[in-house]
Amino acid sequence: MIHSLDKRYVIPSRTYFSQVAIPDLYEKCTAKVETELSKVEYYAVTTDLWSSRTTEPYISLTVHFIDEDFTLKSRCLQTAFFPENHTSDNIAAGLREAVAAWGLDETRQVCITTDNAANMVKAASLNEWTRLQCFGHRLHLAVENAVKKDGRINRTAGVCKKLVGHFSHSWKARSALEKAQKELNLPSHSFITECQTRWGSRQMMIIRILEQQKALSQVLPVDKKLRHPIPNCQFFISSMLLIREEDTDLSKKLKKEMRDYLNEKYEDEDTQKLLDMASCLDSQFKMDFITADSKTQVKARVTSEMMMTTIMTCQETAAASCSTEVECEVAGTSQAKKGKRSLGSFFKQSEAAAKADLSQYLKDAVEAELNSYLLTPSIDKEEDPLAWWKTHKVIFPQLPKLARKYLCIPATSAPSERLFSASGNIVTCQRSCLKPALVDRLVFLAKNL
Repeated sequence: MIHSLDKRYVIPSRTYFSQVAIPDLYEKCTAKVETELSKVEYYAVTTDLWSSRTTEPYISLTVHFIDEDFTLKSRCLQTAFFPENHTSDNIAAGLREAVAAWGLDETRQVCITTDNAANMVKAASLNEWTRLQCFGHRLHLAVENAVKKDGRINRTAGVCKKLVGHFSHSWKARSALEKAQKELNLPSHSFITECQTRWGSRQMMIIRILEQQKALSQVLPVDKKLRHPIPNCQFFISSMLLIREEDTDLSKKLKKEMRDYLNEKYEDEDTQKLLDMASCLDSQFKMDFITADSKTQVKARVTSEMMMTTIMTCQETAAASCSTEVECEVAGTSQAKKGKRSLGSFFKQSEAAAKADLSQYLKDAVEAELNSYLLTPSIDKEEDPLAWWKTHKVIFPQLPKLARKYLCIPATSAPSERLFSASGNIVTCQRSCLKPALVDRLVFLAKNL
């Protein structure tokens, strides 16, 4: 068709795209991301490991930050080929090299969010990076551990799996189910198989079986063992997964197991400090979910960090003022005769006394700003706290800096998981021979363009 339209036009080849177009686009996108990162004041990262269809190992790195307009941004930095042994030492070195390659200052990193793999935990410790455990993984494990301890749920889930397997492997049974669905005006849905690595798949499996309960009753033979799971599923979904005013004993037991597990895993002091600071600076919650014993300590930490940022700002302003004075002296102002001292000059404070007064003034200003923020009404839980900070950053001079620092922290390592989903769509069966360097570029472009 193109040849008929214009015989002179040469259609770009595969080589052109792989060796010219993609590298050129990658360089432009890289320059744009580098420009963004050069202005970042504080940032957080996530990482994870992944193996492609051809079992080639990769390590991902994503960065998260809040810009001056209080827009939360996430950037994919790499999906790099990682052939070394996945030891904590190698992972720590690889992450540090990746951060340095993008010109990011480690001292400005708030934390790294990872899953609970032992090598990831130790790698963060070796780099002396504050680590936040992925809440998604922890919550999933809390549910799994609580469910495993109750035999009724295991039996119910086991029979549900058998049902799904029966209709998945029998064409005859599947055809009978489709016929029953049409007769009963039920949705023509197939059953969902539980997958251990896919969160919530057990719940979706059971919900789907309950949806098709009438069709199952019509299709399945009159066998007590096969018909028995339906009431059990109903009991499971209504007592376990739905919240009622008066919970059953099973619900209470499971909730207690989950609560105890999460409390145990989140009792780490450094993690709790990080979460307290983020909660305090979230205009939806502030001090609502901070224990009474910790409120004073949290306020002290916020005040201390505000003082540090205020002093740094004053020093930068003083340095700029000093450089201006030096320029003026070079221009010849220093040649002017020194004027006579006035009577008022004898009442000036000494430099040490002036610094002490300034320090006390800054402390009072910081405490007043924090108290004013805490006294403002919390916003609705459906509203965006970053939008609130964007509107109120003029009223609170120092707190917005801390908000950008702590509200950029991702609660889960899902951004790294999404990178691998994109990687899986790129390294398909038909494209399994892609070179790792090209995979890295394609994933980078897919997530950052």
